[in-house]
Amino acid sequence: MITHASLARDIEDFLVFKRALGYSYQRGELMLISFQHFVAKHVDSHSRFALDKEIERWLQRAGERKPVTSGLELGVLRQLCLFRRRRNPNSFVPEHSMAPVVESKFAPYIFSVDEIRRILEEVRDHRHLTMSAAMLRTLILITYCTGLRLGEAVHLQMADVDLEQQILMVRESKGRSRIVPFRADLAREIQSYLVERRELFGVQDDNPADALFARWNGDALPINTASCAITRILRRIGIKPRRGRIGPRPYELRHAFAVHRLTDWYRSGVDI
Repeated sequence: MITHASLARDIEDFLVFKRALGYSYQRGELMLISFQHFVAKHVDSHSRFALDKEIERWLQRAGERKPVTSGLELGVLRQLCLFRRRRNPNSFVPEHSMAPVVESKFAPYIFSVDEIRRILEEVRDHRHLTMSAAMLRTLILITYCTGLRLGEAVHLQMADVDLEQQILMVRESKGRSRIVPFRADLAREIQSYLVERRELFGVQDDNPADALFARWNGDALPINTASCAITRILRRIGIKPRRGRIGPRPYELRHAFAVHRLTDWYRSGVDI
């Protein structure tokens, strides 16, 4: 049995511990705060409560939660409980099976090569005050040709793009940085976009600290703007329904990259 005050103290100490290890832990902090608010709402502030019961109630607070969400929430709470066990060996630690949903029914959508071509053709007619057709085309090509997540592509800086060596530097994504190679045809596409980009800003020298995908005022392109633009294209060409969240997402470009690359290697006789 614990109190609200001890739970708040444990969460604060746990966050200090995680950040001392170098983790930003922002998403985990939001989950822990959500749990803390949930307990405060359902348990009297002067009462002691069983941590295991409140964790179980919190995980089951909504009927149709995504499996990934339930798993992430339980994972964060397990880390907190394992941290508490350092002080008290008898402290409760939830089992992985406590997550209300253990199997995902989500099936990714794999774009065909023809659908990728249709998407790029539709981009030609794209008109937007803060996002040109060339910018959107280059963003889609980088995502599809390299497998970058949409957010990783949007966050690229000029310094992250090396056209001579044909590599992209993805910095601090999912807790690590990595180098991503690309082919000469994509290098030509990026170079073509950079010509338009220089004309937009009226400069010849690119500042390495500037965003690769920058709006007319110099601000970095928001990921939501990019995602909505691609979603509208998917709707216009009939790949995604006109309304609702069902159907393929911009993230499916990453899946298409993986499947198309592996398939092409297989047909070429490469030892995968």
